[in-house]
Amino acid sequence: MSTHAKRERLLLADLLEAAGPGAPTLCEGWLTRDLAAHVVVRERRADAAAGIVLGPLKGRMERVRQEYAEKPYEELIQLIRTGPPRFSPFGLKQVDEAANTVEFYVHAEDVRRAQPDWSRRELDPVFADVLWARMERTARMLGHRSPVGLVLRRPDGRTAVARKGTPVVTVTGEPGELLLFAFGRQSATTVGLEGEEDAVERLQLSQLGM
Repeated sequence: MSTHAKRERLLLADLLEAAGPGAPTLCEGWLTRDLAAHVVVRERRADAAAGIVLGPLKGRMERVRQEYAEKPYEELIQLIRTGPPRFSPFGLKQVDEAANTVEFYVHAEDVRRAQPDWSRRELDPVFADVLWARMERTARMLGHRSPVGLVLRRPDGRTAVARKGTPVVTVTGEPGELLLFAFGRQSATTVGLEGEEDAVERLQLSQLGM
């Protein structure tokens, strides 16, 4: 049975392949080649990928990513599609699901929504609930940069507080849209925002995400 992470991995690989190496993405300053190299380094070069969370290692991570970006694009796509190397923790189904489901979903949308003719992808209810559960657990981390109080709300009324404070802005949308919003893709999401006009504007311009 295919896992959510595996499905999103293959979708991401297909989107990157179809877009080609020079297409834009929602990751500022990155073309599809850069994004593909990031995904490969994160999964295959633990010595460099630590720079994602450890500031002092960011320089090394970027150097290694640039080295991979110079590889043939088709090779990068194949490395993504085939998955982590043998003996990698990412090769374990549980680790793959925990670490890659959201990662691959967000990056797949980074490719899709950078195109001018994109439309919102309809997610099946089970996958939507998986994304919501992940976001509930990480809401405070994702919202810590918010300049205002931030509440994320599903259409059915379920909420997650991403940042306490006033004034408060409530963002309403489907789980996938809320997740992308919380990851800093505010301009490319279909959500509703409620709150003071100035607070809403400040939130839309802020740098959310980990």
